Amino acid sequence: MYFINRENHCLFNVLPFGLAFFDLSYNLQKLNNVVTENIFNSKDLLKYLKETINTKQSQEGILIEYDFKAFISYYVPVVENNRDITGVLVVLQPLNKFGNFNKQFQHYEELSMDLKAIFDTSYDVIYVSDADGNTLRVSSACEKLWGKKQADLVGRNVLELEAEGIYKPSITRLVLEKGEKISTIQVTKTGRRLMVVGTPIKDENGKIVRVVNASRDITEVSKLNAEIDEMKQLINGYKLELMELRKETNQQKQIIFNSRDMEKVFDLAERVAQVDSTVLILGESGVGKEVIANYIHRSSNRDDKPFIKINCGAIPEDLLESELFGYEKGAFTGANREGKMGLFEAANEGSLFLDEIGEMSLQLQVKLLRVLQEQEVMRIGGTKSIGVNVRIITATNKNLKEEIKKGKFREDLYYRLNVVPLLIPPLRKRREDILPLVIHFVDYFNRKYNKNKTFAPALMDILQQYDWPGNVRELQNIVERLVVISDESEVTPVYFSEIMVPRSINQDKVQVLDILPLKECTELAEIQLLKLAKERFNSTVKIAKALNVNQSTISRKIRKIELS
Repeated sequence: MYFINRENHCLFNVLPFGLAFFDLSYNLQKLNNVVTENIFNSKDLLKYLKETINTKQSQEGILIEYDFKAFISYYVPVVENNRDITGVLVVLQPLNKFGNFNKQFQHYEELSMDLKAIFDTSYDVIYVSDADGNTLRVSSACEKLWGKKQADLVGRNVLELEAEGIYKPSITRLVLEKGEKISTIQVTKTGRRLMVVGTPIKDENGKIVRVVNASRDITEVSKLNAEIDEMKQLINGYKLELMELRKETNQQKQIIFNSRDMEKVFDLAERVAQVDSTVLILGESGVGKEVIANYIHRSSNRDDKPFIKINCGAIPEDLLESELFGYEKGAFTGANREGKMGLFEAANEGSLFLDEIGEMSLQLQVKLLRVLQEQEVMRIGGTKSIGVNVRIITATNKNLKEEIKKGKFREDLYYRLNVVPLLIPPLRKRREDILPLVIHFVDYFNRKYNKNKTFAPALMDILQQYDWPGNVRELQNIVERLVVISDESEVTPVYFSEIMVPRSINQDKVQVLDILPLKECTELAEIQLLKLAKERFNSTVKIAKALNVNQSTISRKIRKIELS
């Protein structure tokens, strides 16, 4: 047979697929691959061989399965002299190689479908360009961000699109210029702001073959950030104003003292601030009870919570009740339609300062006692109790024990409030504090009114000798008045004498207001003199020196006064 001769015998045997020749009687004449020998000997080939010989036409791509293996077979008639069929050439290709290829092709096809779906449904714009900046493909979100359809962009160069202002800058251009990943803000012709990340795709030689951009619309985020920045600036402005207001308030109410008595007061206030015990601050009007209450709150672990203050003597009884406990909607005529939260609720987690507690009516005292006992309040017209966690600080200038005897203050409430009493002595009994307070208020009002006033030494002596019945509040008012009304830079005693005649510096050092026996008058004057000297000097030695008598005499007389 001419098809298989000596020249092609070697080639025939090394071919990587099964190859065989059958004669017209379907007898196997020659094969090259023992791996496919069994399938060549199978009866499955007979019908295809017969059809090929009879029709003189090739049979291609026929699937043959044998022994759990699959082959693609090709049947080619062998014709001599262009007319006579002398046999059939059969080629068998194992399907495992084509199968792997088909599987890979199917995998790539599915992957392509997935990528296309991602491309078209992505919220971000995916933009692919070649190494020359020509647009190869772009996702469908481009129409929303750039106002251009995919067909308007694909095939166009990014430099042209950038020149037209479709987007600025071109991230692809920046990537190609720098040869590295770029991340920056891009502005579009439609007024959008995009955060774009451009990534170069390089071949094995490091040459850029593609540039892939991912663009995210941050227009709304930018607007929100601008609004946030504006709000931050506004808040910072408010903070500065609040800080200035607090600074001014703190400077006006700054804790100024030099006396041992006030040192004891603040030591006790510091200790009681660390617990939640109820505090009763006692003292004359104007001694600084509110300042102490503020100090206790600021020194406690509630300092970042509300500090609510109310003067019980300055508000009518019915109004005070609604202010303290609140009311439900429709509780009474003229009430807020939505109801109102009381100060106990407003001060929750913080502190509530009840000034002039001695002025509170007996009816409200009963409700206050319940709050202290149960830690809950009930609004006016309400039926449900509301739990509160409030630190109560109270203050009064009255003698509550005397008020209890008169039936004006409840004894049980007194003991609830008087857990930690804190007595602030009047200013006349702590004269060491007068000069520091004067200096502080002069400085404060100089800055407030843009003045530069000083007090003459003689005026400072007068202020220190004055009894200050209105205590620190009166001292503050007098200093402010002196700073405002004086014409000279140095304020002299003349201005003070125009305001008032100090009781303690009258021309007559001793005043007798009634007729009484001389001996009794002398004894009373001596007692007053000794009490005044005792307040001013802290030892009998200094008192004796000031009164020009022996120290033993002073000790004896003071002992007699204390025992009487």
